[in-house]
Amino acid sequence: MDDVIKFMLKEDEGFGDITSNALIPEDKTFYAKLVSKDDGILAGIEVIKGMFEEYGIDILSSMDDGDKIKKGDILLELEGNARKILLLERTALNLLMRMSGVATKTNRIVKSVNEINDKIRVAGTRKTAPALQKFDKMSISIGGGDPHRSALDDMVLIKDNHIAVVGSVEEALKRAKKNVSFSKKIEIEVENAEDAVIAAENGADIIMFDNMSPKEAQDTLDILIKNDLRENVLIEISGGITEDNILDYAPLDVDIISLGSLTHQASSLNFSLDMD
Repeated sequence: MDDVIKFMLKEDEGFGDITSNALIPEDKTFYAKLVSKDDGILAGIEVIKGMFEEYGIDILSSMDDGDKIKKGDILLELEGNARKILLLERTALNLLMRMSGVATKTNRIVKSVNEINDKIRVAGTRKTAPALQKFDKMSISIGGGDPHRSALDDMVLIKDNHIAVVGSVEEALKRAKKNVSFSKKIEIEVENAEDAVIAAENGADIIMFDNMSPKEAQDTLDILIKNDLRENVLIEISGGITEDNILDYAPLDVDIISLGSLTHQASSLNFSLDMD
């Protein structure tokens, strides 16, 4: 079992479930079902199935990650030791509800963007819940988005603070190319057209337009195209983008739009576990 999940369960259990242990015989076997109270996209079902199976609970039936779900759907049917089911209940529900909320929000945004421009990838960021980054990224993928970097060692991403310490866009790119393996892509954040040109001229693989308005982004694209620098780089737009304004950026000829709100502003779906 994943170490993060082990910690979640230990945190919730404390020194034992004194309520279940006081009321329920140790060998009592029960049937349980996990029911949706919301519509959305299911994400994390394979994760929590693994949790229950690790504790000897039998999976009788389940829906799949990525399935469209509606209120009243039975997501999972279980049978096994009643104390163990109750021990896992809250942690399993919390994780499944969050993951499904992230997947649902991602799916909704991806569909709305791709109706305007089906060439754009909608990506997440590292603005995830502490310790839940892997699960948040998994949820974005299930919802049809791109997870972006999974960790700091995935690729080089030169941000404004790196540039502030190093001194310039050009110097930051030179150091990255010198000190990092050729196998890693190099992305750099820019805030204006001048730095975008410098980044393209100095071998950036991906240029992120940071906190630009749609007009500023289009003007920067026009300058890159005018200087024959657009074709050799991927263009990502990020910073200040939400579900409310992302469609303003969708018509632009860019490759990626990333937004932290996929994870840090996602609302969990509502599920319940009923024992019968």
